Amino acid sequence: MAHTIRDKTKLLARVRRIQGQAAALEKRLDEGGEDCGAVLQQIAAIRGAVNGLMAAVIEGHLTEHLVNEPEPAQRQQDLDAVLQVLKSYLK
Repeated sequence: MAHTIRDKTKLLARVRRIQGQAAALEKRLDEGGEDCGAVLQQIAAIRGAVNGLMAAVIEGHLTEHLVNEPEPAQRQQDLDAVLQVLKSYLK
């Protein structure tokens, strides 16, 4: 079973929290009059939440597709895939 399916409930909870944070930020900006510091803090919180989600999925991917993968060729393909995503994410 894929780790994203096995951990679906936890991952969806993280995504929903991120959606709530983004909605709160949108509301703050839409209403105006908000302190810039509060807006920056909310953006930092959203970024932290997204980074946490990414870390959780990467951890599951590395464990399932690299550590537990018996086939070296498949392990290399999975490694290449995660490296490509990481390079894109870190730009």
